[in-house]
Amino acid sequence: MGQPITVTTRPGARPEVRFFDCNRSLTGMQIETYRSPADAAGDRPPDVLARRLFGLGARAVTVYSNVVTVEAPAERWAELEPAAERTIAHLFEFYGADAGWSFEARGVEPRPSPVQ
Repeated sequence: MGQPITVTTRPGARPEVRFFDCNRSLTGMQIETYRSPADAAGDRPPDVLARRLFGLGARAVTVYSNVVTVEAPAERWAELEPAAERTIAHLFEFYGADAGWSFEARGVEPRPSPVQ
């Protein structure tokens, strides 16, 4: 099982943008930009994270080093922000069923997401 990521959130200049600063790098020096879930088809950590954030309701995701930028409807941030923080914080803990970090592999029940 991996270690949790420490996440600090700050608002962007536009109300639909949030920056999530992490205590570790998620990419190298390349900027990863995802405009749709189809853009996040790979198996690398930023791809997996982007898919999970789209599943919560993100409209766009950018990952560069230790900063994750998420665009979502401004009126949804009250509920999305804690869910996005949790998703980022636990990225490596539950990264891939084959790695043994899935809920099932660990023998625990999945916790419901605060966003339905």
